[in-house]
Amino acid sequence: SFNGLNHRDTRTANGGNQFSNEPPDQGLCVGNGSVLETVNSVLRVYSTSGAPRTPPVDLNTFNGYPAAIVRATGVYGPNLFDPSCHYDNASGRWFHLTDTLGVNPATGNLTGKNTLDLVVSRTSDPAGAWTVYRLPVHNDGTDGTPNHVNCPCLGDYPHLGVDANGVYITTNEFPLFDNGYNGVNIYALPKAALVAGAGSLNVVSFYLPDGASPQPAFTLMPSISPGNRGEDNEADDHSGSRGTEYFVSSLAVFEDSGVSNQLVVWGLTNTRSLNSGTPNLALNAGTVRVNTYSVPPAATQKPGDFPLGQCINDTTLSTPFGPGCWQYFFNAEPAHNEVLSPIDGGDSRVQQVMYADGKLWTTLGTAVNDNGTDRVGAAWYILKPQTNKNKADAKVVKQGVVSVSGNNLLYPTVAVTTSGQAAVGVTLVGTDHHPSAAYFGLSEDGATSVRVAAEGVGTQDGFSGYKAFGNPPRPRWGDYGAAATDGSSLWFANEYIAQSCTLAQYANPAAFGSCGATRTSLANWGTRITQLRSGDR
Repeated sequence: SFNGLNHRDTRTANGGNQFSNEPPDQGLCVGNGSVLETVNSVLRVYSTSGAPRTPPVDLNTFNGYPAAIVRATGVYGPNLFDPSCHYDNASGRWFHLTDTLGVNPATGNLTGKNTLDLVVSRTSDPAGAWTVYRLPVHNDGTDGTPNHVNCPCLGDYPHLGVDANGVYITTNEFPLFDNGYNGVNIYALPKAALVAGAGSLNVVSFYLPDGASPQPAFTLMPSISPGNRGEDNEADDHSGSRGTEYFVSSLAVFEDSGVSNQLVVWGLTNTRSLNSGTPNLALNAGTVRVNTYSVPPAATQKPGDFPLGQCINDTTLSTPFGPGCWQYFFNAEPAHNEVLSPIDGGDSRVQQVMYADGKLWTTLGTAVNDNGTDRVGAAWYILKPQTNKNKADAKVVKQGVVSVSGNNLLYPTVAVTTSGQAAVGVTLVGTDHHPSAAYFGLSEDGATSVRVAAEGVGTQDGFSGYKAFGNPPRPRWGDYGAAATDGSSLWFANEYIAQSCTLAQYANPAAFGSCGATRTSLANWGTRITQLRSGDR
């Protein structure tokens, strides 16, 4: 286990021509002796021992764009966010995905342009050269996109799936300049052409409009496989579909109560045809009844110093601008009533999905009753899919919920080895723990107890949790963690807090807000990368 990227890495990359971002939204991919971690809005390559192979590289530079902001001139570059990645052992290639919003260079205002940037390594070394593909998804009828209602739109929360035949990207579509939710888009790309570095691609897309799709559709999480040969997901497919990519989604967000007892399994069949000149794919869906789950609450934190919030509250410290630490941030005096913020617990959307041994392994966050108090637990599912020509059927092999009394388990993500060993990575936070990187084992026999990989040493203390920066505050944590496998061991990237300092240390005028170069003035999130090997307990 070793420290990954943190907020300071994000803010100081590319000579400081970056913004402060919360949450990090982690991606993780592992293979060929390297580990790649990507967050909002930098990435870094490590060896499997944790030694950095590259410096933190900002996503704008990596994707071939100008800097997010050139602070000397005030010129803005595109806004890149929601990264994810995957190493495909079958082809020896790395795939990296980001969402990109076009902006006016002079003002930073959105232009209405939105692309999904898929970057593919040219070799098996992630520190080497890459090829960038840009897929326009603003869907307003320009740049070859379809014309959807109230667009230009944002293809939000893109995630990546890979099988033997294709690379699959899903998005939630929201109007950029209006309220509302349009539905889900699925984009299927031929993997062989991507690996070959083709100059153009034949992309197959599916649009699931809100209220008009076979099942309510939100955050269709695509599956990835740990298989060394790139499983084509046909082990339990009796429909003659010639390759199936599976997706899983939850339904609680569609219920007024925020509660559901169903998951949706989606099957995209005939994926082998992506390698032909005339792809012919079909999408089917079916529900599977599971134990009740619900939208989780915010997670309370263990008490401790929260110097950014305490700085906003302070009216006495001497500063170059007058008395009160708050003067470092604001011209107009704010209310001095900040408290240690809770942490966003998410919205019960499905997290990562892995397809292994003919089964789908997946997780989501759910509310649990802890002696009369709602907290966040980690629901997990092992599903057996079987796609026919009309419906994506599945049955529950095993399911459960893991929780820790007095504490919360945030953003669970699952990884499975080729031999069927599995575990779930989480952030553990609550009465007994500052935000910590943790995990529990998983199998068809059930789940183990929760173990701590790296204990957090302080509170989450970021700008999104305080009213002075936006009321009501939205205390952002990771919208997702990440998990991966190199075939024989499991890897996790989870947000946690690796630093702590007092208000006096934070307000040191010689290096305001840095606390010994462990954070920035606006945020202090960190990440932890953990490897579990066979035999670990």
